[in-house]
Amino acid sequence: MPPVVPASILEDAMDIVVYRLDSAPEAISALEAFLSDAERQRADRFVFDRDRRGFIVARARLRELLAKRLGVEPESIELEYGTHGKPALARRRPGPELRFNVSHSEDVAVYAFSRGREIGIDVEAVRVIHDADDIAARYFSRIENEAYRTLDARDNPLGFFNCWTRKEAFIKAIGDGLYHPLDRFDVSLAPGEPARILRVEGKSGDHCGWCLDSFSPAPGFVAAVVTESRKRHADFAAVLPRRARPATMP
Repeated sequence: MPPVVPASILEDAMDIVVYRLDSAPEAISALEAFLSDAERQRADRFVFDRDRRGFIVARARLRELLAKRLGVEPESIELEYGTHGKPALARRRPGPELRFNVSHSEDVAVYAFSRGREIGIDVEAVRVIHDADDIAARYFSRIENEAYRTLDARDNPLGFFNCWTRKEAFIKAIGDGLYHPLDRFDVSLAPGEPARILRVEGKSGDHCGWCLDSFSPAPGFVAAVVTESRKRHADFAAVLPRRARPATMP
């Protein structure tokens, strides 16, 4: 599948890549060679072979994409993980640090890359969920839940996953995962309306320091990507003591 790059992201020097995870058995063996020992052990713990193959392909492709951007071999990539599991490069290099995030649903994987700014991405197959209303009531904010309940029945699945992917991309960008209270920010969700962060804590989404885009990486799928705005990144760098500023910051 060719890369899918939304225009607004392209203009902001973001890089979005989409892959199908269905690979031939002989390709799986070759891709597995790129993984670390820890990743191979994790792959072996999957009960279903389909899940194991998907994990191997997704991680191997990530290493290939990182290696291409860094000019190194895929197997030399070293990853580390934040407190809540967000992956990052373990070895720091001169220049703006390469940030990335990955998500996959069924056989579609999406990868997001950015230089020097945090980024988060999520993808889901749009489908009918029998308890979607209960999930929305529990995990969406009050504003989001009200917007969801005004949708026509035919728009409910896409509206639900618009909201879910946008919220997931945001909490992945900030690095908190599901530890971040989901009612502390609002996103748009109605099909046909622009993807926007409406509120973060007491701030308007236009001034929250994060940018949101949504796109369809394949028929029947919806994805969202959230990036740290240039202004937020610049303000963060400005308040750091000079000797404490990472070499990767511009």
